[in-house]
Amino acid sequence: MGLFPSLFQDQKASSLEFHITVLKIYLKRKTNNKIEGMYLDVVWNTPGKTSNFQRIHGTNFSIVAAEENMVELSFSRTWTSSMNGSSVPINIDMRYILRGGDSGFYIYAIFDRPEGFPTVEVDQIRIVFKLNKDRFNFMAISKERQRSMPTMRDRETGQVLAYPEAVLLTRPTNPEFRGEVDDKYQYSCENMVNSVHGWISVDSDAPMGFWIITPSNEFRNAGPIKQDLTSHVGPITLSMFVSTHYAGKEVTMQFQEGETYKKVFGPVFVYVNSASSEDDTLSLWSDAVKQQSKELKSWPYDFPHSPDFLPPNLRGTVWGKLLVQDRYNKESRFLYANNAYVGLALPGDAGSWQIESKGYQFWTRANSKGFFMIFNIVPGDYNLYAWVPGFIGDYKYNATVTITAGGVIKLGSLVYVPPRNGPTIWEIGVPDRTASEFYVPDPYPTLMNKLYNEQRRDKFRQYGLWERYTDLYPNDDLVYTVGVSEYNKDWFFAHVTRSTGNKTYQPTTWQIIFDHRNQVIRGNYTLQLALACTADADLQVRFNDPGANPPDFATGKMGGDSAIARHGVHGLYRLFSINVPSDRIVKGTNTIYLKQSRAMNPFQGVMYDYIRLERPPLTPM
Repeated sequence: MGLFPSLFQDQKASSLEFHITVLKIYLKRKTNNKIEGMYLDVVWNTPGKTSNFQRIHGTNFSIVAAEENMVELSFSRTWTSSMNGSSVPINIDMRYILRGGDSGFYIYAIFDRPEGFPTVEVDQIRIVFKLNKDRFNFMAISKERQRSMPTMRDRETGQVLAYPEAVLLTRPTNPEFRGEVDDKYQYSCENMVNSVHGWISVDSDAPMGFWIITPSNEFRNAGPIKQDLTSHVGPITLSMFVSTHYAGKEVTMQFQEGETYKKVFGPVFVYVNSASSEDDTLSLWSDAVKQQSKELKSWPYDFPHSPDFLPPNLRGTVWGKLLVQDRYNKESRFLYANNAYVGLALPGDAGSWQIESKGYQFWTRANSKGFFMIFNIVPGDYNLYAWVPGFIGDYKYNATVTITAGGVIKLGSLVYVPPRNGPTIWEIGVPDRTASEFYVPDPYPTLMNKLYNEQRRDKFRQYGLWERYTDLYPNDDLVYTVGVSEYNKDWFFAHVTRSTGNKTYQPTTWQIIFDHRNQVIRGNYTLQLALACTADADLQVRFNDPGANPPDFATGKMGGDSAIARHGVHGLYRLFSINVPSDRIVKGTNTIYLKQSRAMNPFQGVMYDYIRLERPPLTPM
């Protein structure tokens, strides 16, 4: 199913010299003085100043290696003090690798800050491909998430909704798209599953596919469950390396004056394929998945010529076993950390991996017995982190893990003791760092993406669901009664503001009512409050007194996750263990008031992951 380089020029060729010529022409193609086709961009700012969007233009071209069946090219740009304030202070080297027999090419970027460079903040690093709009019209980002797509022209003639990325298609060229919402964030996915996506030309005598294959997440920021963009209307396909999407400025890369830095982003594989007839169009997706499997098995590659990209023999391995100790579990003293996420990231506090963007991260999933192995780790100093579905909190191994070339570190059995101060009185939700188990409403019939009418488990990706809260609770807020209500039916997936019309909003206060039938125990109760998303919110907690001032607990202003507006069910994970003096609990009916007090727009709020009330050890009052 090979196609390269005929994607760029309608003729067949096999020589490496021709591949080089085609690639150079393609990368420099311009329309109306605008670079199209492919580019690397960086969003950056000097601290305290507005952001700059910059497309990086290589000023130096060199052939790094030219072998019989492989060539590696370099397009580099060196920063100088004369660029201060106008260009991101990082030396950037874009590398392209073409190999005989490959239907595509590899791309990677080397970012380097030697001593003496000024301070800077970097929010985004990505590679963008803008494809032929007359050719590519079918997008695929997973087995289930595939569809024919509207055009950029359809967006331009549509109605912009609550933010520029969301457009109601009112006059599409193809009538089947009329009345649909198009928003690139509806096609986001988590890093750990964002490994192949792209476009197919379905209305063609010779269908073809264009795919980005990412064989490793080690160079992406903020860990395996960080969400990011994939492909979207244009037709555009993206290779996202760093972004603040679904996390906010907390994941920004911040470089101090003189701070040195070097990192390799990629390589990723740009794969192109073709089918013999229109009837075989969807085989292009399955072929891309097969190619993805080949790339995964070949990682880390042994052919890049940069000494900064390390081949397998210069990397290390860590393995061990993770157990969970919950002293209130009656079945066993130790539980297996079944399916735990275990990874290495730069040293920091427990859970800091989710806001870490500078270094490499290496993650795996433990098996049903808690056993894990992490391969192909770049040498350096790391902390080992973990979190276990079904348990709250974050694990951190208490010693630095130093990886050496070819080294194998055996950590043995590790024990995670999740936060807990007493037995469970009641709980709401599932501790899995998402709000997916809660009630997600049906979208407005006039604001749908038809793809998610069929994929019901992804219903949360529909546009405008935040507004459904006001429809369901026009006057009074959500009330959840423990033992009566069901969280998948009665707990709205996002604690948002209420619209009062004319673009004004008011805070909302949710209630949890529970019956404490036993005698109140002297000491501190604990409310374990795990949040899956926070968006410019201030969550206040009060026990049995809705007017208590100050509240019994308040988070203060926090969060820039944007998952509410961007069709997600999680952003950054936050856990609050709130002490509740026993005099705040009464025998009989109790009410916990959860107030999200900030209300300037419809996207402010929180998503809950899991809530649990624990009692103190038995000591009768």
